Amino acid sequence: MNTIPLVRTSLASIGLALCAAAAHAGPVLDRVKAAQSVRVCIWPDYYGVTFRNPRTQQLGGIDVDLSAEFGRDMKAKIEYVETSFPKLVDDLKADRCDVAMFAVAVLPARAAQLAFSKPYLQSDIYGITTKSNRVVREWADIDKPGVQVAVQAGTFMEPVMAQALKQATMVVVKPPATRERELESGRVDVFMTDFPYSRRLLDNADWATLVSPPKPFHVLPYAYAVKQGDDAWLAQVDEFVARIKRDGRLEAAAKRHGLAPIAVLQP
Repeated sequence: MNTIPLVRTSLASIGLALCAAAAHAGPVLDRVKAAQSVRVCIWPDYYGVTFRNPRTQQLGGIDVDLSAEFGRDMKAKIEYVETSFPKLVDDLKADRCDVAMFAVAVLPARAAQLAFSKPYLQSDIYGITTKSNRVVREWADIDKPGVQVAVQAGTFMEPVMAQALKQATMVVVKPPATRERELESGRVDVFMTDFPYSRRLLDNADWATLVSPPKPFHVLPYAYAVKQGDDAWLAQVDEFVARIKRDGRLEAAAKRHGLAPIAVLQP
C-alpha cells in the first residue's frame, strides 16, 4: 500500500540531487566562471603549437589560436602560464593552471596522474639529422653501435627511445642545452622529435633533414590535460574539442600552422 508514495519520495530525492549536482559545476569551472579567466599552461618553445617568436616575442601556433577560441566560448580571458613537459604534472596538480593546451602526448605515466580530453592531433616519432651526416642517412641507420641519439628530457621520446634502442646510445638533453646545438656541434648524430617540432628545423635550418620511419613507429594521440577529480571541468574541455572538430575551427587552425597532416578531425 505504501509502494507508490515511497517511489514518489525516491524520485523526488533523485531530482533534488540532480539539481544540486547541476548547480555545482565543479571547483575549476566554478573558479573560471567567477574570475572570468582561464589559466592555460603552455610550453613557449613548441614550434607550430605554442611558440614564442624570438624576434617579436609574440606567441603563435595552433594552441595559441585554439586557446583563444576556448576563451571566447567560455566568455573568459586567457592567462598563459609557462611550463614544460617535465613540470606539467606538478603545475596542474598544484593548481598553477586550469588546463594544459600545448599538444600533450597521452602517455601512460601522464594518464595515471592527469585527465585528458579527446585527442585533436596525433604524431609519430621522426629523426632530424644534418644533410652532411654520414652516419645517419635513413631510419635503419639510427639504432646501430656508436650512433648517438638525442632526446629532449621529459618528452615522450625519452621513454620510447630508451626501450626501442638496442645498440645506439641515447643522450638525454636538458636545458640550457638544446638538441639543435648538440646536433650541429657533432656531439650527437640525430635527435628524435615529433611532427610539429620537426617543422621548426625544416622551416628554419637549411642544414637539417628529416628521417622518417618507413612504417608507423610509435604514433601517439595529443590532447588537452587537466588535473584528475574534476569531471565537470574535463567535460567542458571535451565539449570544446568536439565543437572545434564539428565547426571547422580545428581544421582551419591546423592548416594555418602546417599541422593539417596530423589533425584528428573525426569525433
